Amino acid sequence: MEIALIVAVIAVIFVVRTFKIVPQQNAWVVERLGKYDRTLTPGLKFVIPFVERVAYKHSLKEVPLDVPSQVCITKDNTQLQVDGILYFQVTDPMRASYGSSDYLVAISQLAQTTLRSVIGKLELDKTFEERDLINASVVNALDEAAMNWGVKVLRYEIKDLTPPAEILRSMQAQITAEREKRALIAASEGRRQEQINIATGEREAFIARSEGEKQAEINNAQGEAAAISAVAEATAEAIRKIAAAIREPGGEQAVQLKVAEKAVDAYANLARTNNTMIVPGNMTEVASLIGTAMALLGKGTPAAGK
Repeated sequence: MEIALIVAVIAVIFVVRTFKIVPQQNAWVVERLGKYDRTLTPGLKFVIPFVERVAYKHSLKEVPLDVPSQVCITKDNTQLQVDGILYFQVTDPMRASYGSSDYLVAISQLAQTTLRSVIGKLELDKTFEERDLINASVVNALDEAAMNWGVKVLRYEIKDLTPPAEILRSMQAQITAEREKRALIAASEGRRQEQINIATGEREAFIARSEGEKQAEINNAQGEAAAISAVAEATAEAIRKIAAAIREPGGEQAVQLKVAEKAVDAYANLARTNNTMIVPGNMTEVASLIGTAMALLGKGTPAAGK
């Protein structure tokens, strides 16, 4: 009975040490007689008891590693408290097992030294603006060194950048002054735009008034031109009618009579409007005019009787 129990225990131990179930996204390193033999992938695997053993177990998942906070000195000699987090993944289980005694500590220390070197090349203001540059520089430096450790550095992210309290107060004062400056500039721009708008409005109003006055003058000129044209048309029509009347029988005699009457009236009016007696220089002309008028009247009377 005891022998059977011992055999059963030995069989259980043998099975346990022989059959290995490797979980998904894991890799186990097997040594045979203390020397690396192979890497077990996920699934049911076999190991020779007492000859082979699982020496290292690695997770192939992406691992976040919190990099301890440290004080860095910027290019302008300002202390800066930097806190970051690193993401890596084991890509070669054999190298991760034998390339470094502790790749986690190696990666963390290298991340800190690389970060201090990168921060030391930048001024304080640039460290807040160039986070992507800092992250990329740390990743490149770590990835090159971690290849021998069987580790792939995926990315590095700065969680916090904390300058000293005095620097924070100075930065806050600078930000306040900058905001006040922008407010003053905005107010001056508003006043400037207001003046521009007023000047533009006055100019447009002046242009509108001048255009109105111009149009009024054009209208007046067109009205006067139309009036002059109408008067000229009326005068021309009257002249045409007079010319037509003259061409009628007796028209020429009527014109001569009218001219004679106008001449006599003119001499009479001229004599009344002056204290000086005005006598025509050529009395023959006056007599001729009177004679012509009388002759025309004499010819016209029988015609009227008829």
